[in-house]
Amino acid sequence: MEIGRFFQKSDLLPAIVIDEKDGAVLMLAYMNRESLQKTLETGYTWFWSRSRQELWNKGATSGNLQQVVRIQSDCDDDTLLVTVRPAGPACHTGRYSCFFNEIWRREE
Repeated sequence: MEIGRFFQKSDLLPAIVIDEKDGAVLMLAYMNRESLQKTLETGYTWFWSRSRQELWNKGATSGNLQQVVRIQSDCDDDTLLVTVRPAGPACHTGRYSCFFNEIWRREE
């Protein structure tokens, strides 16, 4: 697969990571060409850290690795959906998902 087609608009792609078992959104991170290539080669998620300006293998230090099951792109090939089997929490806070801060809910 030629990964260059995904980087026509930007050098970084948003990568939405979901859990294979229930489809829960675990996190959002960014991939560049190198991190996508490493993900494809290793079968585990690799991302580009915008703050540290370096590649990082999710879970390499915590042990909470994410084994990749499937990678899909959206209709414009500018966002990735990465389905994983997580070995532990996705969030650096220790939470299952990075999305735990509720800011609004419709009252029915």
